[in-house]
Amino acid sequence: MSYFGIGLHVIIAIGFAIHAVHTRQNIYWLFILFAFPLLGSLVYFFAVCLPAMRQSRGGYAASRAISQLVDPDRALREARADFERAPTVQHRMRLGAALLQAGRAGEALEQYQAAANGPFADDPGLLLGLAQAQFAVGQASAAEATLTRLFAANPQARNQGEPALLYARTLDALGAAGTRAAYEAALKCASDAAPRCLFADWLLKQADQADRERARSLYADIVQDAKYWPRHAKEHNREWLQRAQSALASMPARG
Repeated sequence: MSYFGIGLHVIIAIGFAIHAVHTRQNIYWLFILFAFPLLGSLVYFFAVCLPAMRQSRGGYAASRAISQLVDPDRALREARADFERAPTVQHRMRLGAALLQAGRAGEALEQYQAAANGPFADDPGLLLGLAQAQFAVGQASAAEATLTRLFAANPQARNQGEPALLYARTLDALGAAGTRAAYEAALKCASDAAPRCLFADWLLKQADQADRERARSLYADIVQDAKYWPRHAKEHNREWLQRAQSALASMPARG
């Protein structure tokens, strides 16, 4: 019976391998399918076949996660190759984003700074990437100035989650007076748990007891909402959920 089971897993893996070849999937899927016949087949089904049938966001996230696990440097490698082949501003920005994602913020900053010295200096995507790189290397003042340029060139960016939260974090790092208002603005356009958690972290450091209670409420909201998150949301917000849980556990009980 065990030999039959092993054979069936291999047959299924072969079937998925044929599908991978016919649909021109990345070659690493063949390695996953035959190195781990059962697990690989399950992963392939949920990451490739199911999204193809239902176009699910969860399947897309799973596929990206597997790609990152199997070949974590692929995005950076491809971005660098594209830039070397055609050193356009768009390719330089893509390379900068890939370097940031890879944790190489200093190199990313060099790319964004080079791109900013030209006709695309006020491009919203470029300014956001530049500010992200500046913040990542600890240049909060420079990041704040870049975001101010971004908002002047593209006022709608103030109501977009990523730049709004980065602006709040930048003011937080600078200890600026507008930090509270910036976090409140980021909450209004949030699409994940990050603004709530980071705002709660800031509130927890304030002297007012009401701020600390607001922080407790924000942490509790994250933990409560997590019970209903789909799998991709849980993975995306893992860090913020863990931080919220840890903060709640360390806070004194209400009297």
